[in-house]
Amino acid sequence: PAHYARRVRDALNELDPNKWIGRGGLVPRPLRSPDLTPNMVDREPTTAPENIKERIHEACSVLAPETIQSAVSSLINRLYQCIKVNGHLR
Repeated sequence: PAHYARRVRDALNELDPNKWIGRGGLVPRPLRSPDLTPNMVDREPTTAPENIKERIHEACSVLAPETIQSAVSSLINRLYQCIKVNGHLR
């Protein structure tokens, strides 16, 4: 579950003001969603690939480069951990 306690939000705002993703942050993230920004990208149904790409670019444009790099690094680390245990997640 996401950490939403006031102390956690205050610490995040102090460490990384207006850049963190989550409830109460500048960039909201839906609870337990595997998608980064479904509320921004999927606000209206579309089937045109160029429209989807444009929406993804718009949604990502509010993210700091450091935030994107952190997410990529985290994903790579999780993939390595998955490989290390032959896909057996606990």
